[in-house]
Amino acid sequence: WGRVYEAFSESTAITEKLTRASIRGHQGRLSDSKTVMATAKHFVGDGSTEFGIEGGETTLSAAEIEERLLPPYRAAVASGVGAVMASFNTFEGLPMHAHKKLITGVLKEEMQFDGIVLSDWKGYSRFGEADIINAGIDMVMAVDGDLELFQKGLKKAVETGYVSESRIDDAVRRILRQKFRLGLFENPYPTEAFVDKIGCTEHREVARQAVRESLVLLKNDKDILPVDPKTAKIVVVGAHANSSGLQSGGWTIDWQGTDRNYTGATTILKGIEEIAEGEVIYDAGGTGNHPDADLAIICLGEPPYAEFFGDIGHESNTLQLNLTDSHKGYIENYKAQGIPVVVVLISGRPMVTTVEITQSDAFIAAWLPGSEGDGIAEVLFGKYNFKGKLPHCWPASMDDFKGKYGPNYWEDSIEPLFPLGYGLQYPSKK
Repeated sequence: WGRVYEAFSESTAITEKLTRASIRGHQGRLSDSKTVMATAKHFVGDGSTEFGIEGGETTLSAAEIEERLLPPYRAAVASGVGAVMASFNTFEGLPMHAHKKLITGVLKEEMQFDGIVLSDWKGYSRFGEADIINAGIDMVMAVDGDLELFQKGLKKAVETGYVSESRIDDAVRRILRQKFRLGLFENPYPTEAFVDKIGCTEHREVARQAVRESLVLLKNDKDILPVDPKTAKIVVVGAHANSSGLQSGGWTIDWQGTDRNYTGATTILKGIEEIAEGEVIYDAGGTGNHPDADLAIICLGEPPYAEFFGDIGHESNTLQLNLTDSHKGYIENYKAQGIPVVVVLISGRPMVTTVEITQSDAFIAAWLPGSEGDGIAEVLFGKYNFKGKLPHCWPASMDDFKGKYGPNYWEDSIEPLFPLGYGLQYPSKK
């Protein structure tokens, strides 16, 4: 499933905890003049389809849905989330957009959610037209030619009685309720008072803190880390070391991401250069010959992707959970020169890197650090310790993905390379 990085964890408990934090951070109280309305998505089962297919069939039982997938939505509703978005997947043979039992019965009635239920992209034309309104969708994302179909189709459905006026009243009431809570009738236009805050030092420091605290140290043989700033010669390897676009992944500068640098960001390479007191060499292609180097910091990983373009085995791409041969060659080249190797993996999900972890002296899962690549350098050089723990099990091989749902802690038969919650730290200083 290509959207792993859009979610929090395979653990229901961790997802509940981070859901509450996310809503508190994004939204807080809707009446706050500085807030935005948060949306919990995608309801429900989008990340648990068979074989990780975007918009596929979720074949978990109703009891499994209740136990594993609904608790974070209950936490969201209890936290006052303003909106919930329906998902692309199907459950019990019905598109989730048209699943009245779950949208109206569970979300609105049982959970007593009084906010707005949104469709996803082109939800009206893709998932049943007026049926999605009857199921409980309140606001429709009508785009790319959908708008006229939606307006005319829904009007006709009301005129013929297929959609009741009371259902329309409920949808309108929910939308107006949130607008009143947000104070949009008193202050309908956004203020420019906070424009100068965008990209400010204070906010970047918070982003850099998030980078530092999310890094997961998977291996650190002979305590090769932290790096001594006085190290005479360090080679930094790979395009991922010098590209804020590659650091950021999809849904960022562009929909599918970019490999380009963008203004205002720091790269991993830049962060290393600022801290290291010795010589720093950059080898973008990983083919350099530097036998006198004291250390190679090799940055490798996935290209950016979003939505189904990241699904493993999807017809539109060649992405796999293995590293490319060229990236594997980075490690082999520098190990052949007898140079200690520290690997920094940039990815939106755990990857099959068993061989590469064995070859390396230290291995770090850095995820998608975004604009603050220097946060990685700060931890590499010991200015801060590692704090991150794996939010997902780490697969040992591609064989782990032969089942419907891949390696996760729900399947006791699969032994991961590293379990959920794994993460090393530097030894305490004496």
